[in-house]
Amino acid sequence: MYNNNKKYFSIILLLGFVFIACSNNNKPSVTEGTNTESVNKIQPVKPKVLIDTQNVFTGRPIKYDTTKKYIYLTFDDGPQNGTRICYDICKNLNTKATFFMVGEHANSPKTMEMVDTIRQGYPLTLLANHSTSHAKDHYKYFYHHPQEAAEDFYAAQKKLKVPYKIIRLPGNSAWVRAGEVKASGLVKPVCNILDSAGYNVIGWSLEWQFTHDKHCFPKQSVSKMLAMVEEWFQKDYTHNKNHLVILSHDRMFQHQPYSDSLYNFIKALKQNPNYILETVDHYPGLKAK
Repeated sequence: MYNNNKKYFSIILLLGFVFIACSNNNKPSVTEGTNTESVNKIQPVKPKVLIDTQNVFTGRPIKYDTTKKYIYLTFDDGPQNGTRICYDICKNLNTKATFFMVGEHANSPKTMEMVDTIRQGYPLTLLANHSTSHAKDHYKYFYHHPQEAAEDFYAAQKKLKVPYKIIRLPGNSAWVRAGEVKASGLVKPVCNILDSAGYNVIGWSLEWQFTHDKHCFPKQSVSKMLAMVEEWFQKDYTHNKNHLVILSHDRMFQHQPYSDSLYNFIKALKQNPNYILETVDHYPGLKAK
């Protein structure tokens, strides 16, 4: 019995030495000058910083010709009847234009395809944000709830895949650029939120007005609009000198002869050597983020 116990004790002792030796071999080797505390301490892994480059206006500066006057032709409320006509006219005349689109108007494969066409048409056509709901045309309620209004713009940005953080407010002309928030008391709260979120807000200086009925006919003739463009530049009725933003709506030009009016208006602007047509991402002073 004694011999058996001695035998078992020797085996256990041997196994203990083997365990200690293996444990020592698994420890990192420590050379002279090495801080053993830093060796044994688990080093945290730094997380990768993922930069979201989507929906961020990266800034597209251009060299402005001080002898020229810049015109930014914009169409609101698409996709709708008339959007395709406006796009085709701009494409045929090789004219830059900006389309401020509404999320809820892209409610079918056909209208979403139109959104994609405008977006993919850059640098000739620029897709920009005109909200999801267009405030349901209840502007006071919409702007009296600025956080909800901001969320409405964010939803449109996502749904339409708007490439840059450029917005136009429904029913109100306001400006948010680098170091500038120019807005009425009604819309200033939401403009401040959008400014903090890195958005630019583009207003307008001259409107091609239309009849607010089922026909949506343009009110001004082509000759009248051309005269107003010249007058606005001469009298500096612009937000930024020599940079004129024109507001129009796609649906104004869905029928003849008014689609011809748009064609003739753009053609006349392009024939004037003093004018350059641009998209609003090239408007001066926009924030880079």
